[in-house]
Amino acid sequence: MPADTNPAGDIFGGWLMSQMDLAAGNAASRRTHGRCATVAVEAMSFHAPVQVGDEVSLYADVVSTGRTSLRIQVEAWCRSRTEEHSVRVTSAVFTFVALDSHGRPRPVPPEAR
Repeated sequence: MPADTNPAGDIFGGWLMSQMDLAAGNAASRRTHGRCATVAVEAMSFHAPVQVGDEVSLYADVVSTGRTSLRIQVEAWCRSRTEEHSVRVTSAVFTFVALDSHGRPRPVPPEAR
């Protein structure tokens, strides 16, 4: 939306990063079956701008798990309203920690087979 843009009409990188954090958080919660918190973001790279009205698609994949944490690769792709092809606009690795009901780190459960 226009309120999410800089004076040049490009979407703020912080808005896009927040959307990526939401996508990563969904993947983290599904994998750990519960609450998680973002603890780090690595190597945020912006490859192309996003304009008002562009369709943004986010893809998140768990790339590794530790005892209480997991790393999630997120890519953001955008498609102009008038085009058929999508372009990767940014990517980053988000690290999450699984939390118990008291907000303390808890073990990541084994993957279901």
